[in-house]
Amino acid sequence: MSPNPPKAPARSRAPWIIGSVVAVVALLFAVVALLSGTGSGGSDGGATGDAGRMGVVNGPVTITGAALPAIAQTGADPAAGKAFPTLKGSNLLDGSPLEIGADGRPKVVMYVAHWCPHCQAEIPVITKWIAEHGNPKDVDLYAVSTAVVPERGNFPPASWLEREKWPVPTMADTEDGSAFKAAGLSSFPSFVVVDANGKVVTRTSGELSTVQFEQLLAQAKG
Repeated sequence: MSPNPPKAPARSRAPWIIGSVVAVVALLFAVVALLSGTGSGGSDGGATGDAGRMGVVNGPVTITGAALPAIAQTGADPAAGKAFPTLKGSNLLDGSPLEIGADGRPKVVMYVAHWCPHCQAEIPVITKWIAEHGNPKDVDLYAVSTAVVPERGNFPPASWLEREKWPVPTMADTEDGSAFKAAGLSSFPSFVVVDANGKVVTRTSGELSTVQFEQLLAQAKG
């Protein structure tokens, strides 16, 4: 009887196990990166480049000129005849530069907050008016998104305005509401009427009817 042949040494399973674990971990990282959109948006103050994007939640705003006095609850507007400060910031939807200032054109500037029920009611009214009449030829319309509070709902502001098909160029205010404060306002929505010389005609707040909105346009033209 021939002697039993020597047994081959047992092969370690450790390299196979380690390789499998590494592959699983790599796959998990790839899935997480895909779901989080790594590399597609950046961290530019909440802006992304996809449809249904978050937009610019808050942005830097450069203010040139004196802030307007606080709006009066009754009587004449103390800001009437004063220069509306120039605002340089970012478009809420795409982050492109946006300036609201004296440029020889009368304008109406609307300040809105995404969580404000009166703003939510007013935006569709003006959107419908513009859809029916077109953008005013003699008056420029602007808006400022301010007082952002994610916890209060209807966030982010850009998604809200996109859903409403809002056609008005809208600036993202700073986190502390610099543009809102510079206009001397205290509630939402608020409107500032500015003439062709960059002077404030009047300010008002609250929900407006289409007739009242048309009156603001007429006041801007003078």
